[in-house]
Amino acid sequence: MITELIAVGTEILLGNIVNTNSAYLAEKCAELGLTVYYQTVVGDNEERMKQTIKAAFDRSDVVILTGGLGPTKDDLTKEMTAEVMGLPLVEDIHSRERIEKYMKEYEKNNPQRRITANNYKQALVPEGAIVLDNHNGTAPGLIVEKNGKTAVLLPGPPNELKPMFEEEVFPYFRKKQPEIIYSQMVKICGIGESQVAEDIQDLIEKQENPTIAPYAKTGEVHLRVTAKAENEKECKKLIKPVVRELKSRFGKNIFATDEKKTLEEAVVDMLKAQGLTLALAESCTGGAIAARIVNVPGVSEVFGHGFVTYSNRAKRKLLGVKKSTLKLEGAVSAKCAKEMAKGGCAAAKADICLSVTGLAGPDGGTKETPVGTVFMGCCYNDKTIVREYHFTGNRTKIRQQTCAHGLALLRDCIMEGIQKKD
Repeated sequence: MITELIAVGTEILLGNIVNTNSAYLAEKCAELGLTVYYQTVVGDNEERMKQTIKAAFDRSDVVILTGGLGPTKDDLTKEMTAEVMGLPLVEDIHSRERIEKYMKEYEKNNPQRRITANNYKQALVPEGAIVLDNHNGTAPGLIVEKNGKTAVLLPGPPNELKPMFEEEVFPYFRKKQPEIIYSQMVKICGIGESQVAEDIQDLIEKQENPTIAPYAKTGEVHLRVTAKAENEKECKKLIKPVVRELKSRFGKNIFATDEKKTLEEAVVDMLKAQGLTLALAESCTGGAIAARIVNVPGVSEVFGHGFVTYSNRAKRKLLGVKKSTLKLEGAVSAKCAKEMAKGGCAAAKADICLSVTGLAGPDGGTKETPVGTVFMGCCYNDKTIVREYHFTGNRTKIRQQTCAHGLALLRDCIMEGIQKKD
């Protein structure tokens, strides 16, 4: 089914809020096998909304609208959709009762607030619509069917929209689709997007079902392998040989085949599996790598110390970096990174330590050491390796790339140690 997404709200057009709903819905539609050709944002204006909805129905089978279901006069999504579809609005008694109960509880918890009559505007629905209960707000969702066309109206707040879609809308479309779409993600670190694209060009040129779609992330490349079949089991059968081929080509650079697994989770899992303790010694990242590591639940089993040594004095005092190194080589140097990694291991009594020191800019660069130069060290099993990197972009981008490549280096060092054990 050809599907179109319409996000309603002048606040989106003005940039006051980010339209995350459309990204979420597009991904869910792909899972369902719904083909999305258009996404539109329209403001809270009657005529423009009618034109937008009508144009969507002229070229699509399903139109999913988000936002504009509230109690105020500029909440017009339901009214304009009903008008375009030629349906009168009628009161849904069940929705009115739910809204009344919700508002009374709200009034009880907020004595200064009172229930106003316009809240019951949300109980008006297009005649014959399927009403979707909102368990996280007052505005019900709606599925409206007429003459082979389907409109799905969802509340704008993501914490209301997402559970409603997953609990009500997803099962509704699942029953209507003869085929499903299923995807598996292959996540790669340590090599760039252009290299990955070149290495799978032959697979992409001859692909039919399944397909491979590359996505570039900071310091990572994700390959989404997608198949279409009657059921999930058949999809997995189609995907399996493709994933096997990708593993053959990219080997140890693949850190996950689970879409939800992050690079930091992969690193923490390896540390736990090997019984290793980790320390971090950061300069230009200012603790950002530690922040990513501590996002992982249970990380306290393996991570005990993070040193943010932004100044030369801190590098000397906390990590034992030599005064002569800082004077002769500089803080942004291979020797400083090496001493930071060794000093971090010693100070924390950790099994492995990653260090980073560099120039994130925008100032401070020289011809010999331009902005974006970063040295990383990793001390493990009494051996310390150092790598030099040159990143581009603004200060934030350089720091983000440093974090991603630092985690990839840490993973490489752990893997190298595992291979030596084996």
